[in-house]
Amino acid sequence: MLSDIEIAQRSKLKPIRDIAQDLGIPERYLLPYGHYKAKVDVNYMKDLKERPDGKLILVTATTPTPAGEGKTTTTVGLTQALVKLGKKAMLCLREPSLGPCFGVKGGAAGGGYSQVLPMEEINLHFTGDIHAVETAHNLLAALLDNHLHQGNPLKIDPREITWRRAMDMNERALRNVVIGLGGRANGFPRESGFDITVASEVMAILCLSKDLADLKERLSKVVVGYDESGNMIRAGDLKAHGAMAALLKEAINPNLVQTIEHVPAFVHGGPFANIAHGTNSIIATKMALKLRDYAVVEAGFASDLGAEKFFDIVCRFAGLSPSAVVLVTTVRALKHHGGVKKEDLSKENLEALSQGLENLKAHLDILSNFGIPVVVALNKFASDTDGEIEMVMEATEERGASIALSEVWEKGGEGGIDLAKKVLEATKEEKSYKPLYELDLPLTEKIRTIATKVYGADDVEYSPQALKTIKNLEEKGFGGLPVCMAKTQLSISDDPQKLGRPKGYKLSAREVRLSAGAGFVVVICGNIMTMPGLPKKPAAEFIDIDEEGNITGLF
Repeated sequence: MLSDIEIAQRSKLKPIRDIAQDLGIPERYLLPYGHYKAKVDVNYMKDLKERPDGKLILVTATTPTPAGEGKTTTTVGLTQALVKLGKKAMLCLREPSLGPCFGVKGGAAGGGYSQVLPMEEINLHFTGDIHAVETAHNLLAALLDNHLHQGNPLKIDPREITWRRAMDMNERALRNVVIGLGGRANGFPRESGFDITVASEVMAILCLSKDLADLKERLSKVVVGYDESGNMIRAGDLKAHGAMAALLKEAINPNLVQTIEHVPAFVHGGPFANIAHGTNSIIATKMALKLRDYAVVEAGFASDLGAEKFFDIVCRFAGLSPSAVVLVTTVRALKHHGGVKKEDLSKENLEALSQGLENLKAHLDILSNFGIPVVVALNKFASDTDGEIEMVMEATEERGASIALSEVWEKGGEGGIDLAKKVLEATKEEKSYKPLYELDLPLTEKIRTIATKVYGADDVEYSPQALKTIKNLEEKGFGGLPVCMAKTQLSISDDPQKLGRPKGYKLSAREVRLSAGAGFVVVICGNIMTMPGLPKKPAAEFIDIDEEGNITGLF
């Protein structure tokens, strides 16, 4: 059996100009990056303004497991299946972060015969967007520390600086650092730290901005700390936003690529869903909706993270309303939630599967909060037995949701025809999209609503520092912002060890951060880190390149 990278390397790509031509994108708006990828000028949206929008399909999943669920693969395969059915469709994905590529997760371009290509370039550097975000983020940090060194005319309190540095790599040793050592010439000594670039507020801003002017305005609002009187200091006060926006001039343009079956795809923006809002750029999604009758968008991790944030943050900001939601799961993942170890997942175990189905039911209940029709995609593995498949199908249908087997890894679009048909039917159903909470609620009530209605918690426990920050934010007029919860992706709760459907616990809110430019408040729960670490056996150990430039080991 060929690996993902072997399948990708044997695939024949169309020139990206041909893909753009099929979409009707004028040559003047296409900015090629080699033969097989290009950026599309954000100003093209002005020409598309009068076109009607297509229908939006959101893909999410049950809680991630070591067995893998195949959410990106399903997103690609579903879109290819829609095209096989004669529909004009394209997909929108996030850009992979180098941290997971070299850590645990590996690449993030789909798999088998449902991949976006060129796979290696998408996973490694791509068009440089994440590097641009990282540089803009660190430029602001450098200007801030230079301001302190040059006399500190804004009277910034060094003890109240909240802006850290960023790097797109898993590096636990940089979570907490002391900078400015070595005497007066080397800056003002103080504690700081690094976050992974995809958790940067600059990344969130890039993905939530509607154009370059909006991007620049949002950057100016970024809060970096407080002065000696307790007043907020922003990037605009440091005159940093203009240079930051200049660094992001190219990054704001969506990246156009293609699938193995030559279906157009935007891969743009890369916020994590466990520590950020977890969806590709609004610009890419809105452009796709103008260019095609169906746009398929993937939200990061499971419905408790990416989907909730898509509905409560992205849809509010962009005025979006999905026509259907696809919930991806596997028999193997559900057995894991039923207590089966990874090495035993290939063996039939109906008892464990029955217990693990509670996770699927929990995610169906989570999605029911938002009023959008749901189709479950059961991503089929060779080890799945007829009895196991039947059990999942019966449990899903008992909950009133549609379900389809998906074999898009092995068969590409052809393996997703049944899924695509059921998704098309779902888009015709009546929908009543509504966010989970109203923005005028107090921050603590919004947090509690997410904790109880999405995570299944009984209540929320706050650290004293978290409560102090919430009180301060509400006093300063930020109480009306939506909430972006940062928690583990490995459980619906804030404890990665609690599988299935956790109940009878209190969510731990240990820290609260303001993302004023992005337009939300981040609540950090449990032991989640905004700078991940590498595992005992990093994926990087298995990645290599030969003398002819062929890469191996990248999933």
